[in-house]
Amino acid sequence: MIHLEAKEHYLQQLKKELKKHPQRESIVQDYEAHLYELVAEKEDEKKTAEEWHLLFSEVIGHPKEVASMWKEELSVTPNKTFYLFLLMNAAFFVAGSLLTFAHLLNEYTWIQAVWRSLTSIPFIIMMLYMGFWAFLGYEIGKNFGARGRPLLKKTFLISVLPNLVLMLLVLFRIIPHEWFHPLLSTTFIMLCIAATILLYPICWIAFRWGKKQSL
Repeated sequence: MIHLEAKEHYLQQLKKELKKHPQRESIVQDYEAHLYELVAEKEDEKKTAEEWHLLFSEVIGHPKEVASMWKEELSVTPNKTFYLFLLMNAAFFVAGSLLTFAHLLNEYTWIQAVWRSLTSIPFIIMMLYMGFWAFLGYEIGKNFGARGRPLLKKTFLISVLPNLVLMLLVLFRIIPHEWFHPLLSTTFIMLCIAATILLYPICWIAFRWGKKQSL
């Protein structure tokens, strides 16, 4: 029958596109079940082989698109995600440190201008940084679902460690407050502490949201 031949042709194309994907057989079986349901719904309609192929591609996706999606998912691993966010957070930390030392050691006009510009918008910077942590939680939830919970905790704890060390050094004045003038004030320090406390809840809420999107 035409619809069965079209279904088999679609599955063969999908299998060919998936090539050496480690989950190829289970993926093909899942899509075979989807196709079976779709054929059962439309079986009474008189369609040509070309029309069946078009229907499968519109409802489920072209075999190349489906295979590409699965290959992309395969490339996103917990280790890659962990190191990506770890490096991103480290990049923020290093960039801030370099700018601080450049501001202290150099009198170049452009460095002072950049420093003044950034220290004039501390709350915007704080909100952007909290947005980074929300993005971290969302991406882990979206890519790994419920199994991403240990990865979220591991990534958060290791990434936030340099921030906590820096905050303690500043609080106990091991690092002079004058280094960050005019950024630091008692109010700003308290807000930083509060924001740090809120980072994990923000990550967790974003993680749950991302997990829902993955279903």
